[in-house]
Amino acid sequence: MKHRLLAALTAFFMPVAAHASCDMMAFEGRDFAVCEANASDDVRVFQTAPDGRTYGSFTRVDNALKAEGKTLGFAMNAGMYHPDRSPVGLLIEDGQQRARLVTGASDGNFGLLPNGVFCIGDRFSVVETRAYAADPPRCRFATQSGPMLVIDGALHPRFLPDSTSRHIRNGVGVSADGQKAWFVMSSDYVTFDEFGRFFRDGLETPNALYFDGSISRLYSPDLGRSDIGFPLGPIVGLAIPR
Repeated sequence: MKHRLLAALTAFFMPVAAHASCDMMAFEGRDFAVCEANASDDVRVFQTAPDGRTYGSFTRVDNALKAEGKTLGFAMNAGMYHPDRSPVGLLIEDGQQRARLVTGASDGNFGLLPNGVFCIGDRFSVVETRAYAADPPRCRFATQSGPMLVIDGALHPRFLPDSTSRHIRNGVGVSADGQKAWFVMSSDYVTFDEFGRFFRDGLETPNALYFDGSISRLYSPDLGRSDIGFPLGPIVGLAIPR
């Protein structure tokens, strides 16, 4: 009896291995793929492969994880990049800064200020770029992108409710306590305003960051997806035991 009780208590208190959790959500008549992660999960930004080259694809990331006995639970592109696939803004991999923070004016959606940084440390955070520069948090992994979608509970001030610019878009939002992050890709063509409202009102994230549009791609065995296309720059993903 004593041994059975000990075994039951041990099983109860054993840490549960991280697993992928992706599902489809509907909001205001639009569909979104949503992957959820906890701050205790092994979420990373992947840019530089062991051979020194850019990963560029979900397959290369997954193959590299085999050496650790792990596999990708889910992944998506995570920030804008130059034609050589180097990141446009800040990139931190495993505590090493690979590209610097960009605080000045720039082109395209990245330059639709304010933009921000997704940081993975002891907790998740999405931080507006100027706030990050003034007081950088400790990040094991980080990627800068833009624009911010939600800033302290408010939509980006330049989003237009009647915009006609629609794309497949992806981004990330975090909970108020930083213990959860939601990685989202729209299944429908959406405006920035619609995408931001999904994070603010659908997921109730006080801060959210846009990753990209048009080239947005998702890897999720849960959803039967492994999107293909031209080589990618930064990738964010969840590593789980094989």
